[in-house]
Amino acid sequence: MQSERGHSRELAEKARRENFPVASRLLPRRHRDHLMAVYGFARSVDDAGDDEPGDRLRLLADIEADLVRLYAGQAPKLAPIRALARTVRECGIPAEPFHRLVEANRRDQTVTRYETFDDLLGYCELSANPVGHLVLYVFGEVSGPRLALSDRVCSALQVIEHCQDVGEDYRRGRVYLPGEDLRRAGCPLDDLSAAATSPRLRRVVALQAARAGRLLAEGQTIVSSLSGFARTAVAGYVAGGHATLAALRGARYDVLARTVRPRRARLLAAWARVLMTMRWPGAGLQRLPSA
Repeated sequence: MQSERGHSRELAEKARRENFPVASRLLPRRHRDHLMAVYGFARSVDDAGDDEPGDRLRLLADIEADLVRLYAGQAPKLAPIRALARTVRECGIPAEPFHRLVEANRRDQTVTRYETFDDLLGYCELSANPVGHLVLYVFGEVSGPRLALSDRVCSALQVIEHCQDVGEDYRRGRVYLPGEDLRRAGCPLDDLSAAATSPRLRRVVALQAARAGRLLAEGQTIVSSLSGFARTAVAGYVAGGHATLAALRGARYDVLARTVRPRRARLLAAWARVLMTMRWPGAGLQRLPSA
């Protein structure tokens, strides 16, 4: 079993590789700690479902059993679940979003293709949207309208990540690009394992990126409904989406020949624009300048 210190170091390194600031130093320590605890759980579940050798369904069952143990008032056995204990207690977080993240990775073991974009969004309801709910609980900003807007932002971020990781996902035996879009573009699955991205595959990736951009535009009004540190944090997540979409456009959607990630300067510029633009209700109806 990994030590607490080793787990924290590894987690911090993974957070630095994300498209958005997971727990910015602009936030108070208590918020950073809670966000890292939530991120640590999500990452450990993803790692169990993606990279761990052996019986992944059993590993996911072990995580879920430890989660049940936590909510039953018993001492968890796994480091990521132990790290959640204070966050769950202090932020009053229900168990359901955590269980949905486990279910998403359980689904990954059996479902490897998505026929339509709506099917993919159904997967995002398990794999991404719960994270936004958890963030809102951390800041004590949960409401029905905010949850709905958060879902759009988180689904957008998940689709953007699928655009970036086409080759990596394919090597794992998964294709998140909708099957009907691949067929319409005349794009065979063999294109997903090539050294460079074919023009037909670029068109499919560009289509998903455009859809993600619309979702992000619909959801980013959540920023104008927030204040204080919650507003700063959520604006950073929205900005990460804009900056990554800009990076994809800049790479002309060639996601196989290179690793497409937003530069720090681009992310910071997008973050500032989101904070300046999302100052009043309805601000998200405006189109943000390209990052």
